[in-house]
Amino acid sequence: MVHHFNEIFIQILILLAIALAVIGIAQKLNRPYSIALVLVGLLLGMINIPVLEQAETYITQSNVFQAIVISLFLPILLGDATLKLPFSHLREQSKPVVALAFGGTLLSFVLIALGSYYLLGLPLVVACTFAALMSATDPISVISIFKSLGVPKKLTTVIEGESLLNDGIAVVLFQISSIYLLSYLEMGWAGVGSGLLLFLQFAVGGTIVGLILGYIFSRIIVYYDNYPFETALSAVLFFGCYFIAEHLQVSGVIAVVVGGLVFGSYGRRVGMSETTHTNIDTFWDTIALIANSLIFLMIGLEIRNIDLSGRWPFMLLAILIVLIARSGAVYLSLAPVKGFESKFKHILNWGGLKGSLSIALALSLPIEFEGREDILALAFGVVLFSLLFQGLSIEKLILKLGVAPRKPKGKRPAENEA
Repeated sequence: MVHHFNEIFIQILILLAIALAVIGIAQKLNRPYSIALVLVGLLLGMINIPVLEQAETYITQSNVFQAIVISLFLPILLGDATLKLPFSHLREQSKPVVALAFGGTLLSFVLIALGSYYLLGLPLVVACTFAALMSATDPISVISIFKSLGVPKKLTTVIEGESLLNDGIAVVLFQISSIYLLSYLEMGWAGVGSGLLLFLQFAVGGTIVGLILGYIFSRIIVYYDNYPFETALSAVLFFGCYFIAEHLQVSGVIAVVVGGLVFGSYGRRVGMSETTHTNIDTFWDTIALIANSLIFLMIGLEIRNIDLSGRWPFMLLAILIVLIARSGAVYLSLAPVKGFESKFKHILNWGGLKGSLSIALALSLPIEFEGREDILALAFGVVLFSLLFQGLSIEKLILKLGVAPRKPKGKRPAENEA
């Protein structure tokens, strides 16, 4: 048993080495590494390399992928992103962020659910589950491009803020759709009320857990000036928020986002020296780089587990439905926000990429869930289109609209935002 585990561990290290090599090459070519990793993962998934076979099989089993991405990587990536996003920046752009994260996510959910039900012919529960996991945005590669082009901070803050908040809402919608929706449908109108109450319980409960833990940990670091200790505390905070909230049956994702924002803004102000601040950022930059490199490689590798035969027309239609829903969500939710430029809306629309969270949620569905295979194939198709076509063309759109003041030059910043 121990020997078997050692073999798998060595092979996973080989995959990590491949991932880091891809990142090194992508950065030299000034290209988003997340997209390069997906392409390499696809290649590895389609060809047979005996030395990697065991590791590929091990990490592409759905329970392993789900456990690693949702329970380990998600708190890391969300926590890292909250530390990088000062609350003051979020407050300045609160109107567009709130409009997109709440109004936009709910609108996207409804539009995709209706399109999937009426056009793809999916059962209502399956349509709503697919809509929930497609409502989460994953702008890792987009933010990297934004920074390399010198896109205004306002736009970067909006897309980061939307992603952070909408991840939490999308996960809550996913849990309600996949677990509770069937029984609520049987209850009729009473079920609508129960669903709304459950949504509030998940969201408000997660917020309270995050606020309490974020405040407690912020007060603890006031008494110390020891950056290894404070860095370790930040890790305990992120994982503590996630697992305590999940244990209390509220949203772990929302708890991590809120706890991280409190710790990164209030905690940083009252309890962190400049040395601690720099070292915590550096630590999470490194951990997020490792997490991201494995996640995007794993997305590509997943092709071996997904049955795509005969599903191509439905995948193309699903891509179209998701693109239309994103456009509706962006333009309608931002319509009441005064002074928000049209060209920014166009970039937010095309830059609303789908990524690791969508795939991880699809894979987290139980094997016996009716329609699981359909959801997996459709989600995989949309995520691939999103990363490869939207991710590779967003730079041209930014330059064409004149949002960036200069052409990219020098090194592309590390893609470590969630």
